[in-house]
Amino acid sequence: MVLFSGTSSDAHSLSYNFTIDPQPRDDQPWCEVQGEIKYLSPLGEEVKSMSAWESQTDTLRDTGDLLKGQTPDVTPDKHTDKGPLTLQARMTCWCEGNGHTSASWEFGFSGQLCLPFDSKNGSWTMVHSKGRRMREKWENDRAVTDFFRTVSMGDCQAWLRDFMVCWEQMLKTSASPTTGPPTVQPTATASKHTTWILPSFIITVFLC
Repeated sequence: MVLFSGTSSDAHSLSYNFTIDPQPRDDQPWCEVQGEIKYLSPLGEEVKSMSAWESQTDTLRDTGDLLKGQTPDVTPDKHTDKGPLTLQARMTCWCEGNGHTSASWEFGFSGQLCLPFDSKNGSWTMVHSKGRRMREKWENDRAVTDFFRTVSMGDCQAWLRDFMVCWEQMLKTSASPTTGPPTVQPTATASKHTTWILPSFIITVFLC
């Protein structure tokens, strides 16, 4: 899914990509959430040990549940794609160098961006016809709109601040500025599949 992030080149940002599969196979999860941090200062392998990731699971699951429940009502009635459409969403919040913060959502189907949402001013912008039902449903549903705004402007921004505090602490104890970040190999556990990429940091969680 090719989406714009809305962040400037001098901003720290935190993003979450949600993929809702309406008809998952028996051995596949119905929701995949991928979180990504982009930051300006090079950090090492310590990033993956941040406890902040674990505290986000409940909110991410609630968001996945909401999107799953909304999928039947916002999916276009007719489409020419083979098979069911997969609902995708991207939540991004960022903090610029001047201290200003903002957030946005982007929604689409099977790789097609359809409906951006500006969390700060509450405006919806339909960029593809497949987003028509989605906009009509959510623009008039205050509970859903408030949820998107609260999670992106509240929870996401709080998580980003937590990470920035960790970054500052790490920078104080980091190695010489001439020392580049170490190579981080992919790791996995029974409950989540995790991929590390530097200088960005990505974690993927599968919700069953």
